[in-house]
Amino acid sequence: MDIQQIITSLREEINLHNHKYYVLDKPTISDYEFDLKLKELQDLESKHPEYFDENSPTQRVGGAITKNFKTVVHDYRMYSLDNSYSKEDLIDWENRIQKVLGNVVIDYTCELKYDGASISITYENGKLKRAVTRGDGFQGDDVTANIKTIKSIPLQLNGRNYPEKFDIRGEIILPFEGFEKMNQELIEIGETPYSNPRNTASGSLKLQDSTEVAKRPLDCLLYFLIGNNLPFNTQFDGLETAREWGFKVPKEARLAHTLDEVFEYINYWDTHRHNLPYETDGVVVKVNRFQYQEELGYTAKSPRWAMAYKFKSEQVSTKLSSISYQVGRTGAITPVANLEPVQLAGTIVKRASLHNADQIEKLDIRIGDTVFVEKGGEIIPKIIAVDLSKRQDNSIPTKYITHCPECNTELVRTDGEANHYCPNFYGCPPQIIGRIQHFISRKAMDIEGLGGETVALLFNNGLVHNYADLYELTVEQILPLERMAQKSAENLVKGVEKSKSIPFENVLFALGIRYVGETVAKKLAKHYKNIDALSRATIMDLILVDEIGVRIAQSVIDFFDNQENRVTIERLKQQGVQFEIVEKVNLNATNKLSGKIL
Repeated sequence: MDIQQIITSLREEINLHNHKYYVLDKPTISDYEFDLKLKELQDLESKHPEYFDENSPTQRVGGAITKNFKTVVHDYRMYSLDNSYSKEDLIDWENRIQKVLGNVVIDYTCELKYDGASISITYENGKLKRAVTRGDGFQGDDVTANIKTIKSIPLQLNGRNYPEKFDIRGEIILPFEGFEKMNQELIEIGETPYSNPRNTASGSLKLQDSTEVAKRPLDCLLYFLIGNNLPFNTQFDGLETAREWGFKVPKEARLAHTLDEVFEYINYWDTHRHNLPYETDGVVVKVNRFQYQEELGYTAKSPRWAMAYKFKSEQVSTKLSSISYQVGRTGAITPVANLEPVQLAGTIVKRASLHNADQIEKLDIRIGDTVFVEKGGEIIPKIIAVDLSKRQDNSIPTKYITHCPECNTELVRTDGEANHYCPNFYGCPPQIIGRIQHFISRKAMDIEGLGGETVALLFNNGLVHNYADLYELTVEQILPLERMAQKSAENLVKGVEKSKSIPFENVLFALGIRYVGETVAKKLAKHYKNIDALSRATIMDLILVDEIGVRIAQSVIDFFDNQENRVTIERLKQQGVQFEIVEKVNLNATNKLSGKIL
């Protein structure tokens, strides 16, 4: 087998494993084995650039920079759907269809309506050619480089029976699990979390650096094919065929032979949608046969052969008892609405975020108000409105706090930022406790035997004031504390001691430098090798490091400019914490090629 055949074979094998993992959710090899195959392909492509293929699985990591997204006219217009909000609306819709088609038997394809960013992807000769956003329906933005980073989207189709050219439409989504992980990472570096999965997915498509898009756990659910000479005659058969070609088509779609069966589908998913891993806000009902779709045609905006049934957002009313203010480890203040307990989407809701001062002012929310609450994105309870008809005459407008509720320091708010901050970074208890809790977390120092509640207990009893104090704790100091027995105290001290072997990149993340998350910490550790070199870096030095921008660079400079931080790092050094990269020695390496010239 020649090199080109080996490369082609590897590409086909890797594409198959990608399909099994990201579409079928049935991997047949380990991540390690997959990585070895991908590395082999990367090496061969590097040595043989004449066999470059823009649709090789090695290109999914991104790298392309798009300064301006090119506007592309859709080959087939992307229409919007008419919405219905009751079953009576669907009955009226079927009556209109019958008037046009006459007395014929109509089957319907029922699909869930996914709440994401619409996309149209063109395939030519089985290869992904172009991906374009909805735009205004007539034209959209070319986001091909970003779309190729989404691993559930096939770069090369399976089989051979696909048309020479066609478009497939779908939604780019961000599953709840990935959305929550992204938000947790933002919270850990002191950033404001994203508001909802849909907007985050949509914004991801317009990031200029496709490498950044590749880091986001985006997915793509596909549901409609359009083109000439399609090898099927119905919508439902089209979905089945698309699956065979390698597309991720949700299995929740059903064929309904009557409107009553459509209603059964709607009733089922109105309840069970809460168990799905992504957002859905309704059901799309389509006339199944393409022949009937053509006869029904389109209005100026929508197809007459399809209707979206929108689920009612589960919403309840309750009373606002009080507003409290939480202080995060970066000093950010978050106002929280404390509610009279109420059941919502299967859970008892007692609290809801009010986000910031602007949101409180916009809602004109006041203590004692009756408020309407729903789950934003089916995850986070939020107050959407105030029932002004029930407002008491003596209600008082809410004034946002001016001083920190924990240390009474006057709050600051920087122009352009939504949040107020407590600037008492080294004296405000929640900020100190929060930094220590971050320091011991699993992705940081991973200290066994020590949890967030214990950190607060240690701080409140005067045993720790920063994370360096952890390394001076003794069993005798810990034992008198509440809920502390001999074994638990010993495990805590052992866990702290064991953390001294944690690698430098984890230690750097653990320090809690603002904007330095897990990935940035690894980049900085790899580049500078040790904490001393990093501490001496200038802002220009830092900006030249891959993926480090001005904001991150300035935050690193500010951290090392602070005398208290420098003292803490020296204490950690003396305790034996790792502050340099431990270079791994390759025992199989030789110097046979030393001094040789190609």
